[in-house]
Amino acid sequence: MNKCTHVTELPHPEPAPSADTCLECLEVGSNPVQLRKCLYCGHVACCDSSPYRHATAHFRESGHPVMRSAEPGESWRWCYADGSIV
Repeated sequence: MNKCTHVTELPHPEPAPSADTCLECLEVGSNPVQLRKCLYCGHVACCDSSPYRHATAHFRESGHPVMRSAEPGESWRWCYADGSIV
């Protein structure tokens, strides 16, 4: 059973992605691993398997808790606040 209440707060329609890769990784010369898209603002960032964990940093800085995989063929969502798939 999904206990995340943040999903009901998501904007409709879903925001467009801000980029097709993690721009923060490009700025520091790193290669992003597994892209994630913020479902509140569309920010695209790398996952926690990347050295810099920019998607987690985006959550901490913005307070936007729900993101989804931005990888082709994947559609799962994750809530940072609840620590669960939603």
